[in-house]
Amino acid sequence: MKSNEYEIPTVAPRVRDLPADLRPREVMAQAGAEHVSDDMILAILLRSGTRGANAIEIARTMLNKYRSLNGLATASVEELADFKGVGKVKAQVLKAALDLHRRMAIEHPVETPCVRTPGDAVDLVRPRVKTLTCETFWVLLLNAKNRLIGEPRSISSGILDASLVHPREVFREAIQASCAAVILLHNHPSGDPQPSAEDLRITRQLVEAGRIVGIRVLDHLVIGRPGAGRENDFISLRETGMIPFDQQA
Repeated sequence: MKSNEYEIPTVAPRVRDLPADLRPREVMAQAGAEHVSDDMILAILLRSGTRGANAIEIARTMLNKYRSLNGLATASVEELADFKGVGKVKAQVLKAALDLHRRMAIEHPVETPCVRTPGDAVDLVRPRVKTLTCETFWVLLLNAKNRLIGEPRSISSGILDASLVHPREVFREAIQASCAAVILLHNHPSGDPQPSAEDLRITRQLVEAGRIVGIRVLDHLVIGRPGAGRENDFISLRETGMIPFDQQA
């Protein structure tokens, strides 16, 4: 194995040996492309795996590395080829397929949601967090017109602290997407959206990091559940005045 190859699981059944409802091509034939998961779509493009790892396992390893298809699209052919079982030819096929989406967006631009209020931001994430049992941190990437760039990004899951929510992780995709601003969100599984001291500390850290890299942090929203005495199921740290967001350059 080359020293710069990304590790993948060493034992996995061949795709042809999997049950029919787990084989990418069969799933696509039955359900249609729009109902096939990202890893299976990539596996179809890869066509085959390598010794010890099938195409699905390789696809999952790539997605784990780059966190999303948008992240994967930023990788070069050389970076994709470094995954064991991929190589230059498959990397070129993947890069070409991922670039088609970018070209289609340019040809027929899609109007993305405009985020004007805290409620607009929470509405984009609420369906994703309402069943979660652990804290999950999300970032919305916005352009200069406050329109959403891509899907909400899930940055981390677990008890919210600086080790899980590092400025590097929060702003990496924001910088790649050339966004103008971000909105931070996370949930409180307890249902009480009242921010903790750690929530405030992390927010101050991220606001300062955003100022340094030139990307405004517009708000940090803590999502809970509806309750007695609460008008909303969330709290906006901007609206509470707890954090001086407007001091950013």
